[in-house]
Amino acid sequence: MLDGVSLDQIRTFIAAADEGSFSAAGRRLARAQSVISQTLSNLEGQIGVKLFDRSARFPVLTDQGRALLADARTVAGNVDLFKAQAKSLAGGLEPELSVAVDVMFPDATFTGAVVAFQKEFPSTLLRFDVESSAVVDPVLNGRCAVGVVGSWSFAPPQLTHERLLTVRLPIVVSPQHPLATHRGVVPTSVLDQYVHLAHIDLADLSRTLLFKIRYARTWRLSHLGAKLAFLRAGLGFGGMPLHLVEADLASGALVQIAAEDAPPGGHITIMSAIFRTDNPPGPAGRWFIERLKQEDAQRSKEMTARSPASRESAAKRRQSSARRSPARKRKPNR
Repeated sequence: MLDGVSLDQIRTFIAAADEGSFSAAGRRLARAQSVISQTLSNLEGQIGVKLFDRSARFPVLTDQGRALLADARTVAGNVDLFKAQAKSLAGGLEPELSVAVDVMFPDATFTGAVVAFQKEFPSTLLRFDVESSAVVDPVLNGRCAVGVVGSWSFAPPQLTHERLLTVRLPIVVSPQHPLATHRGVVPTSVLDQYVHLAHIDLADLSRTLLFKIRYARTWRLSHLGAKLAFLRAGLGFGGMPLHLVEADLASGALVQIAAEDAPPGGHITIMSAIFRTDNPPGPAGRWFIERLKQEDAQRSKEMTARSPASRESAAKRRQSSARRSPARKRKPNR
């Protein structure tokens, strides 16, 4: 009887366990609830093990069901990898590559990869969307072959992740903001007195983002450029990708503060490439992902080489500013 167990039954078992109900599993698999229930009953009969306790309103995994779930995932995953490898071996170059990119990804790294891609694959049309955060859905529904997301996004198990780079998010304010003069770590009770500027796509909040309000006064902005403008204007405090505010920090247009509930230097998010495990990118898409990794490695080397000179230059600017300040104060009014 065990030889008769099908991949469809295993996928139905996984879907029911993930969704927590047969009706939700049916919606995920585009099947009626009765079909899901009958498929699982047949599976239980074939293997001689009760997978779900159906005595309550919603089915609950039995101890045996929990023990077999990990094996079921392994079987389904291995089949997906088998299909993916077969597709890669049999398939040719994609005529088009569509990519969805979170706006937090360093634009210089992405631009460098795009320029290199067009030289390497001139016959492949590259189409991409730069999104505030809604990157998972376009990949999940097949509209985009590859997505680039941050670690704050919730990605379903149908997607494969490949780490690309990390982005540091220092907390910054305008030098005119009251928090700019606070010495040392700023307690949360103090931060609660001011507006926290958060970058979040409200349309995507309920489904793909793991987000909770940290401070008492929070303004949500879906446009990263608007958030930066608000920060420069002294309207609040908030975390920003370091690559977007490095120049502001160097010039003094923004200053970094240390929050009680944040690690030194700000939070770090992991940016990853995602794609459907059962429909991986072809040669062009695979090349593009690897190129993103190479671009980041190259830029990291360049930043390391420039950092001593940059620190020395910044120190000289601060010393020059300090020398000029007393002179301006002593200058008599006319």
